Amino acid sequence: MLVHLLFAAPTVSAHTLTADRIVATGAVVVAVAGAIVGGLALARSTGGSDHAGRRRSTIALVAGIAGTVVGGVVVATADGGPGTGNGIVGGYAAVVAGLIAVFLGGLARARSRSTA
Repeated sequence: MLVHLLFAAPTVSAHTLTADRIVATGAVVVAVAGAIVGGLALARSTGGSDHAGRRRSTIALVAGIAGTVVGGVVVATADGGPGTGNGIVGGYAAVVAGLIAVFLGGLARARSRSTA
């Protein structure tokens, strides 16, 4: 009985925080923050030439790229599907949110160049 318990596969519930889930959650937070900053930069990029808009668009681009790359690494290294504790759902969410942040940041940067 004791040998069976030592070699049994550990069960991961939906509420168990594993290292992969923590990394994926961090990537999602960075990517969503980048998307929010990119949206703010895009909303304010129609005004005159302000350096804050260019700075926001750069922050959105960097955060979006970071979230996309880290999310992609989590997805690429996951051993199983959703519910296994590998952070694959968070990885996919980070990739999607990161791509949105890159799109919004790039669009805001293009608009700030055209108005300058």
